[in-house]
Amino acid sequence: MKRLVLFNIIKDDLKIVERELRKIVAIEDPLLAEASAHLLNAGGKRLRPAFALVAGKTYNYNPKKLIPLAMALELIHMSSLVHDDVIDDSYTRRGIPTVKANWGDQISIYTGTYLLAQSLVLISKCEDPVISRILADISVKMCEGEIQQIVSSFDPKQTVRDYFFRIKSKTALLISASCELGAVACGAPDYHVTTLSRYGYYLGMAFQIVDDILDLTSNETVLGKPVGSDLKQGIVTLPVIFALADSPDRHRLAEIVSKKDKKEGEVLEAINIIKDCEAIEKAVDVSNSYLRKAKDRLRGLPRGKAIESLALIADFIGERKF
Repeated sequence: MKRLVLFNIIKDDLKIVERELRKIVAIEDPLLAEASAHLLNAGGKRLRPAFALVAGKTYNYNPKKLIPLAMALELIHMSSLVHDDVIDDSYTRRGIPTVKANWGDQISIYTGTYLLAQSLVLISKCEDPVISRILADISVKMCEGEIQQIVSSFDPKQTVRDYFFRIKSKTALLISASCELGAVACGAPDYHVTTLSRYGYYLGMAFQIVDDILDLTSNETVLGKPVGSDLKQGIVTLPVIFALADSPDRHRLAEIVSKKDKKEGEVLEAINIIKDCEAIEKAVDVSNSYLRKAKDRLRGLPRGKAIESLALIADFIGERKF
């Protein structure tokens, strides 16, 4: 199921978002313009702006209010990716060199900061103060999630609760806000807004769990980065936590997880340990549980093409391979 099919009801406005984002990165400073455009041209699913637009379609759709919001959400996300690549020492993303790989840490950090600043310009134009308040709060929580990931790197004693806190902060809250604020911008009633917020939260949790599963089960061509990248960087994900609890080889896995200079053979050994104890299947079950909760939330809203699209998106996330 292709992204354009899933977001067919807002495809024209998604094109406007893309066009306006390109205007933002077309600035006078050649180095900053090139680095920003490189990140934008790397693609991406544009999930966060799409969620805001589809959420707006569930009520009184107003593109003049939604498009700046959708752009701000994508810029926040893009800025976090640039900073992530510096922190994680990542040289490829979506199969192409990162900003870090091409321009180094300093330019990467300033590029990310520039994109975040541009999101603030857009948010300042939103009439409803709820939008700026929620996005400010979530930006703080995203930073807290990143710090937690750094602090907990290479630690095999992490719990499922630790993991859930981290992915909620890093991923789920911004997806939740995208759905919530799309409804807020269109003046939806409180129940409508809260329902979409919870849908987005459950969907965001599932999205990140699937991402972490794919890091262990996909291949580099499809994934756009080396398989086992999280393991190599010391990021302990849900399948790893399950394997550390259940695998007969959990002590060897803990030894590999805690090692900071893992060899390729050790990463592959760890992946095989994880796969052999059904940890992947357990993580899939957790992801599917979140997806069911997301779809259940939609039952409380009036039926229509937008709600049907949101339900299909939940199905797609459970099936996606990239």
